[in-house]
Amino acid sequence: MRKEINEAVNYLEGKLSSKPETGLILGSGLGVLADEIEDAVIIPYQEIPGFPSSTVAGHKGQLVSGTLEGRPVLAMQGRFHFYEGYELSLVTLPVRVMKALGVKELIVTNAAGGINESFKPGDLMLIEDHINNFGTSPLIGPNSEEDGPRFPDMSEAYSRAHITLAEKTAQEAGITVQKGVYVGNTGPAYETPAEVRMLRTLGGDAVGMSTVPEVIVARHCGLKVLGISCISNMAAGILDQPLHHEEVIETTEKVKADFLSLVKKIVASLDQTGE
Repeated sequence: MRKEINEAVNYLEGKLSSKPETGLILGSGLGVLADEIEDAVIIPYQEIPGFPSSTVAGHKGQLVSGTLEGRPVLAMQGRFHFYEGYELSLVTLPVRVMKALGVKELIVTNAAGGINESFKPGDLMLIEDHINNFGTSPLIGPNSEEDGPRFPDMSEAYSRAHITLAEKTAQEAGITVQKGVYVGNTGPAYETPAEVRMLRTLGGDAVGMSTVPEVIVARHCGLKVLGISCISNMAAGILDQPLHHEEVIETTEKVKADFLSLVKKIVASLDQTGE
């Protein structure tokens, strides 16, 4: 993907309002955070060389460059998914582009189904770890040491310092947060009740169809990661009701005030991680 990375970087360097320090990936219904970015430069994905299109409801499909709480950021307002038919190398291309543009840390967000029965829709969960249930990896294939090591360490996929900062920030803001393990599945079908029971047995607290490939690539290229899930619904079999994407959007809309407040306060405090 080196050619695609270079072409995207060369195009974007002439468009961005500032050199970004923090990258943001905003999941279903959570793209509203990008609307808070000041001095915003908006670049539709279809204009960026090598970028695919985002086809899912709740994903605007554009990069937003500017400042958030005084910090230069680059936000994906909508992401790409494996289930849309894209190879994982393409799904994760924006992460490598962010790194090449100067990003040092990545805040990745998603809407997820709650597996942990103590959770409820509308909860925000700090991701402590993940389980890759995609059956593949974005790192399969030839490896360039320029991009990262052949066998990257994933013992701290999500920065402990950033999790501590997020907990402290949430407590000071009076926002209750959960912590747990995120399971990444391919989708696009929601899980069956039997699959949810299996994932709970494996140690999962929430399940979704994104994030894991992006975090693997972020760690491969040396970015620190903070992950936040919005528990948009309880996973199949926990409540006796069918699942639908509209519910995801409805729940993220209800929780957006806490989500916006928490992430903005975290961004404002990032220098306190000590990393």
